[in-house]
Amino acid sequence: MESILGAILRRRAVKLFAPVEISSELREQILDAARHAPSSFNMQPYRFYWVESAEQKRQVAKLCLGQMPAETASALVVAVADIGALPATSRAQLEWMRRSGFSAAKIREYERTAKIGRILFMPGPFGIFGALKWGLFWVLNLWKTMGMPPTSRQDFFKWATKSTSLACENLMIAAEALGINSCPMEGFDARRLSKFLGLSARHREIVMVIAIGKKSHAYLEPPQWRRPLEATVTVL
Repeated sequence: MESILGAILRRRAVKLFAPVEISSELREQILDAARHAPSSFNMQPYRFYWVESAEQKRQVAKLCLGQMPAETASALVVAVADIGALPATSRAQLEWMRRSGFSAAKIREYERTAKIGRILFMPGPFGIFGALKWGLFWVLNLWKTMGMPPTSRQDFFKWATKSTSLACENLMIAAEALGINSCPMEGFDARRLSKFLGLSARHREIVMVIAIGKKSHAYLEPPQWRRPLEATVTVL
């Protein structure tokens, strides 16, 4: 527990990295930790692009507005919310359940849940189904506590972004625990970076870019300030 808390408390957004290479073993451990983050319905609506070749990294760093962490990092990780992968993810989990010996009842239950999920998240052509769904749930919420599922593509991406952000946090904490530093960045040219990676705007949206590497000895880390607990937490 102390080592986990230590990695969380040590993690800082490093702005200058040393020129070191990250081994394929470390890369796999870091990315494996990311994919083990919790996600809504276990749908894992994200994809990571690990950019480490010199030329590709140079181009991505330029699209990150030439920020120092991007320019000096050993690798850049582009975290993408991916709503287009949900049907394939659902099928893959169902196949895994069959191979793993789950009971027929459990498999039928998952099939029902997946079907309900598809209905809840399907916006339909021109968002027509989303509008009907919004109206239906608005009426139902007048007398029953139900909440509101995503009713538009923007809502859908917001839902996927939450799970993607959880995976990004796992990635950065794992990197810190393995002696690798990081810096999450929101400053980038989303349109050009999406085009560079060949992303479909309909199904994929960049959430953040994470610079990964070893902190340079020349980097002087400034003191860290956080609001006190009483200004951040309300206990009811």
